[in-house]
Amino acid sequence: MDRRKKIYLGTNTKMYKTTGETVAFLKRLNQLTKEISRDKMQLFVIPSYMTLAAARESVPRQNISLGAQNMAWEEQGQFTGEISPLMLKEAGMDLVMIGHSERRHVFRETNEEENKKVLCACKSGFSPLLCVGETAVEKGYGIAAEVIRTQLKVGLHGMMPCEARKIMVAYEPVWAIGVNGVPASKEYANQIHQVIRETLTELFGDEIGGDVPVLYGGSVNPQNAEELICMPEIDGLFIGRSAWDADNFNAIIRKVLPLFEAKRRGEDSV
Repeated sequence: MDRRKKIYLGTNTKMYKTTGETVAFLKRLNQLTKEISRDKMQLFVIPSYMTLAAARESVPRQNISLGAQNMAWEEQGQFTGEISPLMLKEAGMDLVMIGHSERRHVFRETNEEENKKVLCACKSGFSPLLCVGETAVEKGYGIAAEVIRTQLKVGLHGMMPCEARKIMVAYEPVWAIGVNGVPASKEYANQIHQVIRETLTELFGDEIGGDVPVLYGGSVNPQNAEELICMPEIDGLFIGRSAWDADNFNAIIRKVLPLFEAKRRGEDSV
């Protein structure tokens, strides 16, 4: 099993898009990309909670995987305002995003809470997408690698190697996200991805840890997507507002897919 042979491309629509807008977006995206073999690409979209059931009905699961933006760590209980994994299974979700920077820094979620969610997501049959990233202050202190390693080691604590076959990791530097975000240079992104890979292999061994897809997210746009995907440690892109229009997302996909395939062919020939 070599999960990293295919490219991973996804977007999180945050608290944007009504149900109607989400359905229209997904249908258009599916129409534009349906002839691309999913053996080459995993395409995923993470819309808002209220749209999930309609979103799942709008496109084939084998073409576009769908995920939730967050999840409680218990199946049921006194957790007012939370969303249960049972509810997400009923809605037909494939993956759950955990630890997005807004959850960590706006809603003050801790590494320990993200860990409980990751373990619950695996137990419930989802693929967890664990987001990690340092703030501008942490980067300025030169402790980005330590922060990332801590987020991974705590966030994945207690996970069995067999469960690690389900996970994906997204590196999203906090300073690169949002309207005023500054994208990381391709060299810096690749350097942090190397730290992530080393930590994953430390936790799960070379075979399994070396097979976990690691995506870059943080002000990805049509101008920098190509150079980012060419970096050896970057397995895919987790794209923000540049992917919220289906035609724009499709254009990025068409740009990066052949570059990614050429990169993997080059690695195989070495």
